[in-house]
Amino acid sequence: MSVLELVELGMPWMGLDPFIFTVHHVDDYPAGDDDLGPSVSLDGRRIGADFSYIDGWSMYHGERIPGFPQHPHRGFETVTVVRRGYVDHSDSLGATARYGQGDVQWLTTGGGIQHAEMFPLLDPEGANPLELFQIWLNLPPESKMVPAHFGMLWGEDIPTLDPAPGVSVTAIAGSLGGSRPPSPPPDSWASRPESHLAIWLIRLAPDATWTVPQGAPGVNRMLHLFTGDHVAVDATRIGARTGARVRPDADVVLANHGEPAEFLMLQGMPIGAPVFQMGPFVMNSAEELRRAVDDYHRTGFGGWPWAGRAPVHARTEGRFALHADGRVEHREMQATR
Repeated sequence: MSVLELVELGMPWMGLDPFIFTVHHVDDYPAGDDDLGPSVSLDGRRIGADFSYIDGWSMYHGERIPGFPQHPHRGFETVTVVRRGYVDHSDSLGATARYGQGDVQWLTTGGGIQHAEMFPLLDPEGANPLELFQIWLNLPPESKMVPAHFGMLWGEDIPTLDPAPGVSVTAIAGSLGGSRPPSPPPDSWASRPESHLAIWLIRLAPDATWTVPQGAPGVNRMLHLFTGDHVAVDATRIGARTGARVRPDADVVLANHGEPAEFLMLQGMPIGAPVFQMGPFVMNSAEELRRAVDDYHRTGFGGWPWAGRAPVHARTEGRFALHADGRVEHREMQATR
């Protein structure tokens, strides 16, 4: 049997080394007002900490615009996969961006960074659905204090393959069938070939079957079923919002017996170092955590070059990234997927 363990996908989804956890946000936001916030009343919400999911959406830590205003990180990476909607990013390096509809932002927080992740509601007349994954990926001890790095993986550069009838796989990291995903940041655990790191989005139509190819011995591999409720992983039937930890060195047969199903597969060689986490800091000891807090209060991890804690771009702005070195990328707005 290839299935080693089944786990319920809570909030967040707890990860296997080298992954810390994953958050899956799905929000059915209404039309946006002139500030790019919801054009409806916010009464009844705990503004500044709204995870209520009233009417199918939350403000999170945003006050007028949903999202996560200015906050610090140290010692790990965030991989933000936006499937629907858009995110406006700003950080203490001076980088900023608007990305979405299949784009991925890969941020190495390293020795420290502040950033904001806001969810602008660009459509003033219709709904503004948002769906994203944020994956926290650990850094090995020797890379905990590397310089922070902002990177973009644009959706049109990320390969999607059709390895079997009714099956598609988007390979964000980790090659499949000779595909070449965009490179992760240079100091990422994923940049090391021996990490065997993979982030795949797997979609199965009704009655579709696919065999996930074998991975390297010793890696941790978890298949997160986040859409669908009647799927077999080898001979094991699993229900909605279930994670299946599977043997990496065995073929794993996925068979969908119900409505369309989707998995997020996370795979990587474990780092094997102690993990000490306190909120936005992930280090290897309690002393390193204390130092992270002290350093943040003393230096602000480079300060904050933006006018407010929750900056967003104009409604008319498209997909773009301004990198810390001044390089600018522009991409066309994607059709809704």
